[in-house]
Amino acid sequence: MKKITIAIDGFSSCGKSTMAKDLAKEIGYIYVDTGAMYRSVTLYALRHNLFNADGTIREEELQAQMKDINISFQLNKETGRPDTYLNGENVENEIRTMEVSSHVSPIATLAFVRKALVEQQQRMGAEKGIVMDGRDIGTVVFPNAELKIFVTASAEVRAQRRYDELKAKGIEADFADILKNVQERDYIDSHRETSPLRKADDALELDNSQLTIAEQKQWLYDQYCKAAEVE
Repeated sequence: MKKITIAIDGFSSCGKSTMAKDLAKEIGYIYVDTGAMYRSVTLYALRHNLFNADGTIREEELQAQMKDINISFQLNKETGRPDTYLNGENVENEIRTMEVSSHVSPIATLAFVRKALVEQQQRMGAEKGIVMDGRDIGTVVFPNAELKIFVTASAEVRAQRRYDELKAKGIEADFADILKNVQERDYIDSHRETSPLRKADDALELDNSQLTIAEQKQWLYDQYCKAAEVE
């Protein structure tokens, strides 16, 4: 098998990260959750009062502070998966809260944020042997990736998954609020000016609305085997 780059894009709460993490672990690749990177910038902005009362962002202040935002990933030995670190602090759970979810899309539309994080992501993937998921991996970050997957599912299914995930962590959640957030994020992600969410022309589409985790894992592994075969 040759080392390849695997780009997984799609809508929020599609289970992209779970799929990507599991595949990377199975084939011994590095996994990078780009959504966690945008969530980390959002958490930083919330902590440093860079949102105005009306929800708009103090863009000049955030742009000036981007150099102070260091995002890294470290393997969690208990879970066997990488946790997200913001300036050396484990923020894996904090970046998954509804507060961060409801603020992340406006942050992700900012061209200077995307430019800074895309440069980091491209450096991470320079050696191949990487699985990366996000919104613009196959279109912007790695347009030449050997395997591109675009994941989708109905908004209702995705909201239910997010609701179940939060409840399992003991976090209070309201299904209607989550569904609204999912729909709003879909619109913002698809209509933003910089790197909008879209399926790359050469990406394989996976609608996992009705698939079990085992079924989608097998499908993804099969696609990897086809793409990584030595020619």
